[in-house]
Amino acid sequence: MGPKKDVIDIVTELGGIKTNESAQKLIEKRLDATNLSKLSLIKNESVLRKIANAIVLCDPDSVFINTGSDEDRQFVKDLSIEKGEESKLPMENHTIHYDLKDEQGRIIDRTFYIHNEGEEVNSLAKLMDRSDAFKDIQDKMTGIMRGKTMIIGFYLRGPVGAPASNPAVEISSSTYVLHSADILYRNVYSDFDREVEKLEHFYTNIHSEGLNRLEDLPNARVFMDRSHLTTYSFNCTYAGNTLLMKKGNHRFSVDRSVYEKRAQQLAEHMFITGIEGPGNRVTWMIGAAPSGCGKTTSAMAGDQFVGDDLAQAWIAEDGSVRSINPEAGIFGIVEDVNWEGDPILMECLRNPGTEVIWTNVLIDETGVPQWVGNGEDPAPQKGKNFQGPWERGMLDKNGKEIPMSHPNSRCTLSNQALGNYSKMNEDGGGVETRIVTYSGRDSDTMPPVWVAKNSDRGVVIGASIVSAATATEVGATGVRRQPWANAPFIPGSLGDYMEAQFQFFGSKKIADDKRPILAGLNYFLTLEARGGTSNKLLGEKRDVKAWMAWLERRAHKEIDAIDTPIGYLPKYGDLKDLFKSKIDKDYPEDLYIKQFSLYIDKIIARIDLQIEAYGKEKNIPQKLFDIYKEQRQELVTLKDKYGAIVTPKQLEENQE
Repeated sequence: MGPKKDVIDIVTELGGIKTNESAQKLIEKRLDATNLSKLSLIKNESVLRKIANAIVLCDPDSVFINTGSDEDRQFVKDLSIEKGEESKLPMENHTIHYDLKDEQGRIIDRTFYIHNEGEEVNSLAKLMDRSDAFKDIQDKMTGIMRGKTMIIGFYLRGPVGAPASNPAVEISSSTYVLHSADILYRNVYSDFDREVEKLEHFYTNIHSEGLNRLEDLPNARVFMDRSHLTTYSFNCTYAGNTLLMKKGNHRFSVDRSVYEKRAQQLAEHMFITGIEGPGNRVTWMIGAAPSGCGKTTSAMAGDQFVGDDLAQAWIAEDGSVRSINPEAGIFGIVEDVNWEGDPILMECLRNPGTEVIWTNVLIDETGVPQWVGNGEDPAPQKGKNFQGPWERGMLDKNGKEIPMSHPNSRCTLSNQALGNYSKMNEDGGGVETRIVTYSGRDSDTMPPVWVAKNSDRGVVIGASIVSAATATEVGATGVRRQPWANAPFIPGSLGDYMEAQFQFFGSKKIADDKRPILAGLNYFLTLEARGGTSNKLLGEKRDVKAWMAWLERRAHKEIDAIDTPIGYLPKYGDLKDLFKSKIDKDYPEDLYIKQFSLYIDKIIARIDLQIEAYGKEKNIPQKLFDIYKEQRQELVTLKDKYGAIVTPKQLEENQE
């Protein structure tokens, strides 16, 4: 069951504007002639009522309508420098923004779904009853923009014309947020009404920036109202908490795919990239991974880049699965981005010509951004970073060395700047998707790549992601289950979401010759996990290009594979050839054996972990447990025959 719709809309109740006439009067009273003229192009009455109520609630001194014109974009950027939300850097069109040192990631403990009685919500989510949320928003947002300028922009999450795009109104007093929005999304001011009418929905985002003071953080909140497709955010500055078109609206899109567009659309935490195969063909791939677990690296490892974080997909009339990136830019983690692994991105970051917003990196004494893992010499000795003045060797209050950049430091830039960006993403028809992957920061269990035997088993790969926590969430530690790498953004029950996945990928509307393969991808295996003493990677980051090339050939049924209980594994000869042709690297057989031997006890323990965890959830499809049970028994039989570690040679022998 989806979210209830017959409940109060908090901003409407607090603003008190319930008719079109009163909305128009309020807007005429509060906007100057220039901005009133700009807003006159927006005719949708529901949109105008939302804007009017946000103005009453927040009570700004002025309202600025950002049409996306060069003049308006420049106004936002200039105001951001004037306010101090950003500072100019010596490189033209580069700026630096710092978040509060205690708010360098998503504030998951203060992020709530507004809950209605009797509504099914993700068991991993935090909830606040609608009446309590009403009081909290009333208490903390009433008059919150006094003395400030409210900026309003009209965006589309996705290209114009795509059936899975989402119109969104962004309302914020933060120039950094609106500057970021103009890079990361499509300002479709002139097309907005038409898109809302065609797509029959729009999202509203209301945010007032924090003052970067520690004392404000207990009162920081992110609220998501699924019933009215509205987000609220205040007293915070990190983009993951404030740029609500990103993960806030992604949650609404997940809801739509589960409850309104089930078996028709998906909204996923996935990159999109194109892999060039024989005969100059391009095969499109989407792939899930938790934040900080290599999505950007994987996306850039493809030959034609579309996106590094989010994907929205649908089944087209020709029986293909089509995908779009709802974003138009990247808000990418920069730690370990370097010339060896990410040359295309580095071209944009280090050479003139690209507009870049940096966040939470070190700015050295010469005004150059620096970050951990950039591999450049000489290493900077001094500068300013996320916690203030910095010099090499500085210790924090616990005696731990302060790194030159925060692990969640970011760069924001347009996709159009990337040398391998595919303009196909600007086409409302999307890209035909033939490969779907699921991965996490898994150091010791699964092989680098494997393909599910059918779509149901592929969905189970997604349900089974386990990953080490990263710096993208404040206070997160340890190894955790990360279903589909999307669980933090699934508003409804995991059971409903899972059933929607089974229905989508198993749909008879997908043509057999266009049905995507579903696969696992893992390039975080360590030497230690395979008999060594080092926790270094068993391979290199760039190896992912070879794994992806193998998937491309497999999607077109051009290469054979080894049939195993977990799915199809690559044969050594195929990988050896692809390593040489794709990354000009030798691939020794002893490395292949370490990477693709099945460590049965570890895989069984992983299955048992999932069975126990999902057994505590409501309405999980029985299909999941049936597949786990079947795989577990196949693995036990394999262990009885060959022992706890089964080599690829033994796996081939077993399938004969």
